[in-house]
Amino acid sequence: MQLPIIAPAPLVSEHAEAFRDLFENIRQYHHFVNYLTGLMVLSNKSLTNIARCVLDSADKTNLSRFFSQAPWLESAVNERRISYLLDQTVPIRKSASESKVIIDDTLLEHVGSLFDHIDKHYNHGDGTYPIAHNPVTSHYISGAVRFPLDLSLYRRYEEITDWESFVHQHCPERIIPKKKKERAKFHKEVAPILLQDPKFLVLHNLFQTKIELAIDLLDQAVAHHVPFGVVLFDSWYLSQTLVAHLKILKKDWVSLLKSNRNLETDSFVLRDEAGDPIRFEDPLIQVKQWVSLIPPSAYQPVTSQGKTYWCFTLTVRVSKLGKVRIVVSFDNAELRGSYAILVTNRFDWSAQHILTTYLQRWPIETFYQDGKSHLGLDEYRMRNAEAFGKHWCLVFVAYSFLHLDCLPPSPTNASLPIKTIGQACRQQAQALIENLILYAHDRLQQGQSSQNIFAYLFAKQQWVAT
Repeated sequence: MQLPIIAPAPLVSEHAEAFRDLFENIRQYHHFVNYLTGLMVLSNKSLTNIARCVLDSADKTNLSRFFSQAPWLESAVNERRISYLLDQTVPIRKSASESKVIIDDTLLEHVGSLFDHIDKHYNHGDGTYPIAHNPVTSHYISGAVRFPLDLSLYRRYEEITDWESFVHQHCPERIIPKKKKERAKFHKEVAPILLQDPKFLVLHNLFQTKIELAIDLLDQAVAHHVPFGVVLFDSWYLSQTLVAHLKILKKDWVSLLKSNRNLETDSFVLRDEAGDPIRFEDPLIQVKQWVSLIPPSAYQPVTSQGKTYWCFTLTVRVSKLGKVRIVVSFDNAELRGSYAILVTNRFDWSAQHILTTYLQRWPIETFYQDGKSHLGLDEYRMRNAEAFGKHWCLVFVAYSFLHLDCLPPSPTNASLPIKTIGQACRQQAQALIENLILYAHDRLQQGQSSQNIFAYLFAKQQWVAT
């Protein structure tokens, strides 16, 4: 939609008042509602275009200052958003034990290196290293209710410490390797020298791994009083540190397990096709070798979300993780092709329960897709970290308002939203077009000429175009 916007989107008008006191004056609040409206309905979500299309919006410069200088706190807005959503969804949410928090990260790709904290990050999907920001996020799911919680920006060690500059300063004769393994070895060699520099040490202590960011996000979810009992994440986050922290929080968890992880062979009994125990000479065996020994007759069909999988489950001990339950899952009865390995701390859960629980990790993927395709999660042009952090915050707010519109109107047994975020965005755009038509009709009824009406409605767009 690129038509003039004469009023905030209906969903913004309905929910934004709950945030009014977080802004120190009415102008900041107007920037808030106008930006949310632009994110929801405009195809071009730049500051320039939002200022151009929203009739009562200030110019781009004022809107830019709203992000980079205005003294509103994204943390306060985000905390209010989560509290508001929890209050609004009480009749629809499941119990805390049935509710989950999901941890994952995504890439927000850009062209150029002028953004704060921009860097090359590994893309697991295609093996490339695009220039991007790499936020780690937490996401809440409780039946049909699902919305983002918090975001922490992951910054690579070399970027946050300005590592190459310090290497050139302290080891000018050394050539920095480009290949991954050689570079990792070089890191260890120069670390004792660099850490003697107090300036480098300060930067070194700022670095947080994605695992540490994930732990912080879980602690924030608890601090927000988000009711959940299970945490879901992929194999990248499965670590002894995270598992130990979840034990402290008294939360269950389900993850994927990499096939090169080691099982302790004295912790289980695996039987062959004849029913005889398979003997192992070594104390450890890689998961992929173990899977190759499982007889086909040991797999059982399991149906989840309308699809049948063939699964084998067993309680074992995984090196560095301790006692867990594993599910090996194929998507075909012939057990051909790739397979998934799920792992959980709940060794009393069935294969179906483990599989069904992990499949609920998908909403964080759809949030990333919807955030990028409908709400401009990755379309910001602010170069300052505070500014694009506030942009992400308002994308979360826009998504949350839309999600409330996607929920069943009354408590039901539905486990899914009744419409998509894309459909909700289109409905908001249609409502604004109706408002525009009614506005023009009223002015015509009052005797204004169509030329004057159109000149007023499109004045800002014509001015920008010239």
